[in-house]
Amino acid sequence: MTTANKQVYFDDVEVGMDIPNLIKGPMTQAHIMRWSASQENWHRIHYDHPFSLDHEKLPNVLINGSWKQQIMCQLVKDWVGLEGWLWKISFQHRSMNVPGDLITTWGKVTDKYEKDGMGIVELEIGLRNQDNVEACPGKATAVLPIKGGNKIPYPFQRPS
Repeated sequence: MTTANKQVYFDDVEVGMDIPNLIKGPMTQAHIMRWSASQENWHRIHYDHPFSLDHEKLPNVLINGSWKQQIMCQLVKDWVGLEGWLWKISFQHRSMNVPGDLITTWGKVTDKYEKDGMGIVELEIGLRNQDNVEACPGKATAVLPIKGGNKIPYPFQRPS
């Protein structure tokens, strides 16, 4: 289910529930190179296989950290839908990802509370490969509309 079809409301969220995964891949060297080009990131570890292996002693060319950042944000933004807001996000890069990896971003609700008429939801989030190796553990705070309540202001202004 994508939130493009259905808005998630604070009232429907329970602590402990999983949010829908976002799955990408398997990633190819072409995917990695296209992202590098779009970001003007010309570090050779993202496109030069012999350089990555021989000079840098890496297992392969590497998936860009900025791409992993983008899909972590996409995971939460897709879930909160058009009326929700991704307020805060943080994570760490702990493992490399390479061509052939199937990337799954995931999230779990760890807390929820109301503040200034808005539904605040705390999440544990992460990014894993097909071998279940966690590459980017983190946390996010989302703001969801409350059924029958006020709309989340745009631009978003954090609760006091």
